[in-house]
Amino acid sequence: MSEDAQQDPFGFETMAIHAGASPESITGARQTPIFQNTSYVFHDSDQAASLFNLQQPGFIYSRLNNPTVAVLEERIAALERCIGGTATASGHAAQILALFPLMSPGCEIIASNKLYGGSLNQMGNSYKKFDWHAVFVDPDNPENFRKALTDKTRVIFLESLANPGGVIVDIEAVAEIAHEADIPLVVDNTLATPYLCRPVEWGADIVVNSTTKFLSGNGSSLGGVVTDTGEFPFLNFPDKFPSLGQPAPEYHGLTFAETFGNLAYTTYGHAVSLRDLGASQQPMNAWQTLQGIETLPIRMDRHCANALQIAEYLESHPTVAWVSYAGLKSSPYKSLQEKYMPKGAGSVFTFGLKEGFDAGIRMVESVNLFSHLANIGDTKSLILHPASTSHRQLTDEQRITAGAGDEVIRLSIGLESVDDLIADLNRSLA
Repeated sequence: MSEDAQQDPFGFETMAIHAGASPESITGARQTPIFQNTSYVFHDSDQAASLFNLQQPGFIYSRLNNPTVAVLEERIAALERCIGGTATASGHAAQILALFPLMSPGCEIIASNKLYGGSLNQMGNSYKKFDWHAVFVDPDNPENFRKALTDKTRVIFLESLANPGGVIVDIEAVAEIAHEADIPLVVDNTLATPYLCRPVEWGADIVVNSTTKFLSGNGSSLGGVVTDTGEFPFLNFPDKFPSLGQPAPEYHGLTFAETFGNLAYTTYGHAVSLRDLGASQQPMNAWQTLQGIETLPIRMDRHCANALQIAEYLESHPTVAWVSYAGLKSSPYKSLQEKYMPKGAGSVFTFGLKEGFDAGIRMVESVNLFSHLANIGDTKSLILHPASTSHRQLTDEQRITAGAGDEVIRLSIGLESVDDLIADLNRSLA
């Protein structure tokens, strides 16, 4: 990114509270209102025509944009050091919208094989219905991405901090490979959040977040968001990225990359992707997520501190075979954690029980404070046995590769007293 683009106008904590928002112009309400409506009155026919022709910004219909959702988009874009954002109904919807302007039938995605199980299934199976094809590689060696490149490759996709095992990918090295091949790097930053890691500082072009998780922080609201740096030169590769680099028939031959410049990708996300796929975020969910983001920095500090103590406790427990947490001194990802996430290694990690699958089932059924459910990023501590739940649809080989073997337990450490959490785990392990 340019030097100017890398300078924040305020500190992270200030932007988490103020970015994208201002007092409401009519009433002076300081809190962002919930604009729970479907559509907006046009001033006159000329304005309506200009809006539909993308000749001026404004609100038409809440499937395309909404004032409350727009504040969320601007805030997360600011926190990720991006130029614009597109909010969606869920994290999975954000992944589809992130790829929609980049992909064409028959094209390929090179993806890390250490992803959330639902993402592996989405990319490996559901994307085939679009004639998009995912090629999975081991991200521990960035050169694996280079080896998988073909003339059909349109994007590289990875998670900055992989779910469930807390694996950290060398973003900078993969970004160099992507840019040498003239393709963008898309990074899912859900587990790290922009507080712990800003992928664009290391070369990412597009960042995806599931706002359902740490950004919201309380398990109340589904959502996702795609943010873009505006720096990938789509206009230089019109044959590779026709949606952005060639005339759009649905807008009378307008070329997005030519007309909108560095806002082309974000504009397309609203004008085409949300319009036609319809995966819009609801205003109430956006409002609740905005409240969560205001406390993101202090929550993430506590999440990370609790997680490190619990990982250290588990590492020394006689029933535990191994612990995969990048914050541990014994982790093979410790040096990458210090480079990319110096404030902490997040709060989601896995460990393996020596007694395997049956012991995993017994453990998730015997905890008291930990909630057995399929989510992460809550203020409450959560536990899951991925082999019997989130990664159940995968083959045994895929589960093991993704870090979700039979013996694996995933924890999402919350904000409770760490002594109480350790006591709960100790009772269950005993």
